[in-house]
Amino acid sequence: MNNWEILQLAKGFRGRAKNCIRISRERVEKALQYAYRDRRNKKRDMRGLWIQRINAGTRQHGVNYGQFMHGLNTENVQLNRKVLSELAMHEPYSFKTLVDVSRAAFQHQHVHLKK
Repeated sequence: MNNWEILQLAKGFRGRAKNCIRISRERVEKALQYAYRDRRNKKRDMRGLWIQRINAGTRQHGVNYGQFMHGLNTENVQLNRKVLSELAMHEPYSFKTLVDVSRAAFQHQHVHLKK
């Protein structure tokens, strides 16, 4: 990167980081490192948020997250966590049917284990 590009990326920085090329080069490099790292952390954080929302929705129906996901996997329901969290928030009746499907699979499996 040439000096002009670095100063363009440093716009909005405080103090001499926006004017002096040596300082702005260091600050821009560090900012790009943070951006690279946080693009990956954002995916991690979103997955955690989706799991929290699914867990909150399933506990309203008396099932915890692990049982719910295990039941869905047993029934071969191919919905990802993002879609499940959206259903839990915006479509409670549809989500309840998924909880019922998962619960039926989970209880059916326990009946076979007890015999």
